[in-house]
Amino acid sequence: MLIILGGLPGVGNTSIARVFSKAASAVHVRIDSIEGAIRESGVTVDSLDDAGYRAVYAVAEDNLRLGHAVVADSVNPLPITRAAWLDVARRAGTPVMEVEIRCSDQAEHRRRVERRLTDGE
Repeated sequence: MLIILGGLPGVGNTSIARVFSKAASAVHVRIDSIEGAIRESGVTVDSLDDAGYRAVYAVAEDNLRLGHAVVADSVNPLPITRAAWLDVARRAGTPVMEVEIRCSDQAEHRRRVERRLTDGE
């Protein structure tokens, strides 16, 4: 199964994805990790465009085809990215569930985002 987690930065996507992936023995694929690795490689200087998303889709699909559950962790803000995740599940012949994470406390969400900016995470 492909579980697609999405939501604004700072709402807890990655924290939830890590806990769930560990409990379910699922593969956790995180767009921020892949994009960070691409940036650190020095391959691109200006813009990643969709390189990180294309890489994470391929990794997720490979793992789904091996029979692993996959938890996809990204903001997933655009119809094109949401459709692409659904295509990954379709090509792999696996069920899919989309989950949008929200922080109901606006002050807490603001604090998390501001802390992220200073912590660099």
